[in-house]
Amino acid sequence: MSAVINEIIKYVVLIVTFLGSLYAYRNIYKYTGVLFTRKFKKAKKNYKYAILVAARNEAGVIGNLIDSVKKNDYPQDLVEVFVVADNCKDNTAQIAREHGAVCYERFDESRRTKGFALQYLVELIRRDYGIESFDGYFIFDADNLLKKDYIARMNDSFDAGEKIITSYRNTKNFDDNWISASYAIHWLRTARTESRARSVFRLATRIQGTGILFANELLRDGWNYTGLTEDRAFCADAVAKGYKISFNNDAQFYDEQPIDIRMAMRQRLRWSKGHLQALVETGPKLFSHIFVTKGIANKDIDGNIIPNPWWKRLFNNIRLRFMSFDMLTVVFPLSLIKSFRKIVVFLLCVMLILLTGEVIGVGYVPKSVTNIFEILHIMPSVETPLSNVFWLGFFMLAWTVYTYFSGIFTAAYIYLFERKRIKKIAWYKKIWFCITFPIFDLIGRLTLIIALFKRIEWDPIAHVASKSIDQLQCELGTVPVMCEKNSDDNTKVKVNV
Repeated sequence: MSAVINEIIKYVVLIVTFLGSLYAYRNIYKYTGVLFTRKFKKAKKNYKYAILVAARNEAGVIGNLIDSVKKNDYPQDLVEVFVVADNCKDNTAQIAREHGAVCYERFDESRRTKGFALQYLVELIRRDYGIESFDGYFIFDADNLLKKDYIARMNDSFDAGEKIITSYRNTKNFDDNWISASYAIHWLRTARTESRARSVFRLATRIQGTGILFANELLRDGWNYTGLTEDRAFCADAVAKGYKISFNNDAQFYDEQPIDIRMAMRQRLRWSKGHLQALVETGPKLFSHIFVTKGIANKDIDGNIIPNPWWKRLFNNIRLRFMSFDMLTVVFPLSLIKSFRKIVVFLLCVMLILLTGEVIGVGYVPKSVTNIFEILHIMPSVETPLSNVFWLGFFMLAWTVYTYFSGIFTAAYIYLFERKRIKKIAWYKKIWFCITFPIFDLIGRLTLIIALFKRIEWDPIAHVASKSIDQLQCELGTVPVMCEKNSDDNTKVKVNV
């Protein structure tokens, strides 16, 4: 019996260790992202864009988003804002129209996700304007605010030939509490440790919900991503079709983060379920493209072969294979596998100890953790089965603490390198936000486990931070304005300096 349990433990550890080793190359992204990101030359041409917004009871914020678009230093005759007021019970549609948007209303409670709302909006644009009336399409959430050079910066990327571009996601309410701060650090972590490097290497980075631009050719067959996380499905499907996804570090927008733990759990559960769905939907295609591409890397949208020289065809093919593997590592829930590894190995080890009294445990903890104990000359005393159980639990706890402190270090790293873009926050708050950030990742792992067994439905996240782009940039100190406070502590823009 003990031999069987030992073999099971050994193979569980080997399999998870092997899967983890497949992610080792990502360290290159982390090191590259410290210093480098792709820069785009100023565009020679201004393109025509449609901005798509799915809004559900967003009367408090939708006007500020549209105003921030109108205040962008980009020719306004080349920008059209389209809003779908989706199952709204307030005056979102009226406010959207008053602020200059084209607004359609949709009522369909049976298909509630943001993806269905976007699908509806795209089909009405096709009917009333034609998809090819616009060169590219942006997607934003109703609570977003665009920095005044945002569209121009994204246009630089589009003019450089990029078909899909994502941008720098900052936060309106960074320092409301540890929950909003954790979300903010999470977005900036992706930009700093993944997106910057992938843009340098001309690969495909991940799309995260909002703040994206893509060419009209991606809507020829409509918007077909209607699951709980339409962004993950769109992203993975685009890579499977051979598209790169670039990142513009200079195009900055802001959005609002949850501040309530129940709302955060609900959103993370939806993300987790959607990520699992995206794996099922796109994982097999991505996996197959690691080995067989059928020439997609050197074909245009209509399937015609692009007459590239042999070396470029070879390079494009290798890049597509690697992008497919890279995106598969994004949609594959490695953290879920690692969590199960901890649970399974711990339970099996306890069973083995109680059955045989064998000395085990240390070999199933990462070397980085056991090295620390060797340096400190702390060696387990394993004279009885009970002491074995104690030391096994001790090392598992040490593993958890090591992981937790890694999260704290990550948050501190983000504060250091993104300090110029983060609003001024008191030092003690920064320390607190660093200490609590690992809880955000812990919630993510927990919700992945729950999402495996629980039915999850899409629910909107309420947005209440109603502030204009001028008010926000006044708070951040990024525009030359004088600011004053109301009695209720709301910032007002007083006068230009």
